[in-house]
Formats: sequence, structure tokens, C-alpha cells
Amino acid sequence: MREVVVSLVAALAVAWLALVVALLVARPRGGALTESVRLLPDLVRLVKDLVTDRSQPASVRWRLVALAAYLALPFDLVPDFIPVVGYADDVVVVLWTLRSVLRRVGVEECRRRWRGTDDGFDALRRLTRV
Repeated sequence: MREVVVSLVAALAVAWLALVVALLVARPRGGALTESVRLLPDLVRLVKDLVTDRSQPASVRWRLVALAAYLALPFDLVPDFIPVVGYADDVVVVLWTLRSVLRRVGVEECRRRWRGTDDGFDALRRLTRV
């Protein structure tokens, strides 16, 4: 059980790092960067809501579960100890998954479930280019 908890904490840390790298690449204007860093808790709640909602397509729920599993695994496509490139695969996988989920579920449905600010949701849309 301890390994599961440690893996989940590590997955959240990697997701946060991936988000920060993506934000640095996207470079939101003005104070949007600080707002975007606060995106992670709202994003985690959105993912939880979508995974636990039985009315969502199974493909969406499985994509999000697979994303969490990928981030929790101790190995990656590119090892994380390689500077910059090591986290790039995590960023690509996170953004690709979120983009496919937003497209499948619909932007309006995701916006309805979003518990954060409008600026945070706009930052998510810019990052995923949806």
C-alpha cells in the first residue's frame, strides 16, 4: 500500500512539473502564468469528476486512468534524469491526453465541470489548443 501512495504522490509531482514546463513553453501573457500554475488542483478535480462520472464515454475514463498510470510508473519513454528532454515526454503525453479528452467530452461540458477560474480554463484551452 505504501508503494501505491508514493507512486501517486510522485505522479502528481511529475504532472505538476510537466504542467510548469508546458506553461514555460506556451508563455501565457501577463499574470496568466501565475494563474496557470494554480491550474493543477482544478485540473485534478476535473479529471476526478470525469473519471467517476459513469455518463462519460468509457474511452474518456480509460484515457484518464491510463494517463494516471503512466505518470505513476517509475519508468518513462525517455528517462527523467535526462535534462529537459526527460520531462518532455510527460508533457507531450499529458497534453495529448487532455486534448483528446476535451475534444471527446466537449469544451462546454468540461467548462461546466471546471471548478476553477475562467482564466484557468482559458489557459487549459490554450495549452491543449482546443
